[in-house]
Amino acid sequence: MRNLLMITHSAGFKHDYLPTAKKVVKKIGLESRMFNVVATDECSLLNSEDLKKFDAILFATTGELPITDEQKTAFINAIKGGKGFIGVHNATDTFYEFPEYGRMIGGYFQAHPWKGEVMVIVEDTKHPATRHLPRKFMVKEEVYTFKNWSREKTHVLISLDPSSVDLSKGTRPDNDYALCWCHNYGEGRVFYTAFGHFKELWHEGWFQIHLLNGILWAMKLL
Repeated sequence: MRNLLMITHSAGFKHDYLPTAKKVVKKIGLESRMFNVVATDECSLLNSEDLKKFDAILFATTGELPITDEQKTAFINAIKGGKGFIGVHNATDTFYEFPEYGRMIGGYFQAHPWKGEVMVIVEDTKHPATRHLPRKFMVKEEVYTFKNWSREKTHVLISLDPSSVDLSKGTRPDNDYALCWCHNYGEGRVFYTAFGHFKELWHEGWFQIHLLNGILWAMKLL
C-alpha cells in the first residue's frame, strides 16, 4: 500500500466540500487497496523528514499556507525528486507568493465567472483519469479560469466547451479554459483537476474514478 498525504488547510476561502472530500479520498484509497490516506488541515508534515513517508501529496487548499521557506523547499524538492502531486479545485488558489508552486501546479486561479451546468470536452480519451468518460458531458461546477497558465506547459485532459457558457464573462482572450491537466515536474508527476466545488459531485462514480486514477497516475501506478 502506498501513502497519500492530503492537506486541506484553508488560509483563504474555506470550501464546504472538504469534510466530504476527506471521506471520499480515504474511501477510494481503501476500496482500491492501493493507498492509505493521512488527511489533515495542518501543514506540519510538509517537511523533509515526514515527506519521506509519503508517495504523493494532495492539496485541497487556499491561500498562503503557514509553512516556512525551509518547508516550501522540502515540499517542492519532494515533487522534483519523484513524489506525486495531486491538486483539487482550489489547489490553484494557493501560494500566490510562492512562484515555484505556480510553476509546479501549472497556473493560478484567476476567477470563477460561470457557476452551474456546463458542457466539458475530454481531450485525452486514453489517460487513466479520463478514459472512462464520454467525449463530452454536462457537469455542475464552479468553473475556474487561470492565469500564468498555458497549454504549451502541460497536457490538457479536460476543457470547457466554450459554446456552453457566456464567453463575454471570461478572462482569457483565447477562450482556452482547461479544467484538468497533467505533466511531469522533475522526476515527479503532477495531476490537477478543477472539479470538486459542489460536495454532491464527490459522491458521483465518474468523479471518484477520475480522482482515483489521477492519484494512481501521479503515484506512477498507472
